[in-house]
Amino acid sequence: MMINMTRVRAVVRKEFREYRRNKFIIYTMLMLPAIFLIIPLITIFNLPASTPIVGVRSAVGSVLLLMLVIPDVLPATIAAYSVIGERDQGTLEPLLTTPIRRDEFILGKALAAIVPTVIMSYLVFTVVVLSLRLGASAEVVHVLWQPAWFVAEVLFVPLLATWSTWVGTAISARSSDVRVAQQLGTFASLPVLALISLMSFQVIKPTILVALIIALSLVVIDIASWRIVSRMFNRERLLTGFKGNTDALNR
Repeated sequence: MMINMTRVRAVVRKEFREYRRNKFIIYTMLMLPAIFLIIPLITIFNLPASTPIVGVRSAVGSVLLLMLVIPDVLPATIAAYSVIGERDQGTLEPLLTTPIRRDEFILGKALAAIVPTVIMSYLVFTVVVLSLRLGASAEVVHVLWQPAWFVAEVLFVPLLATWSTWVGTAISARSSDVRVAQQLGTFASLPVLALISLMSFQVIKPTILVALIIALSLVVIDIASWRIVSRMFNRERLLTGFKGNTDALNR
């Protein structure tokens, strides 16, 4: 059965309305990108002129890794609210009695976390890169201005955001406290950055091919995570904590 995008958009709009009412999510969406915008600029612009090229590469690698912390952490914090927030407000049961299917429900919840994160991540990366291009030393610009970094950013951001969203959603479906779910979601989303750091710190030489291989690995991780999360979305389990039989949400 095909996914009804009208219902998916309805879930996305509902999630955005919830975000506007939740100050913690709004602050997180604004503060986290701001922090990861300011810190890289301070780090690079404070590099001494005498810094060897190895030090410059290390600093640039740290900055690029920080750029990827946003899509790896922010969606988990948002998605951790997706199910448990509905349960706390008493809106989960009415939502699950609507004609919406499981895939539509999960996709709507996921897109509401992924889309603003991707936009924010690309915006922060653009501001940082242009600032360094215009104001940093020639050595920094030379190390930074490589096609592999830009390909990596374009590919990794949505893939990391998707992974982080599945982690946050899975924890939200099993947790009973919003704050605990958000904290667990943040920490649980971090290990995948170990894969990215190999390229950021040039343990593996950053090339377009390496970026594509890592991106493919993230695609595999995202698909596996999607399947795991999908199995968790059983109406009776979400409402009572016990696995029930198939129903409209499980089709």
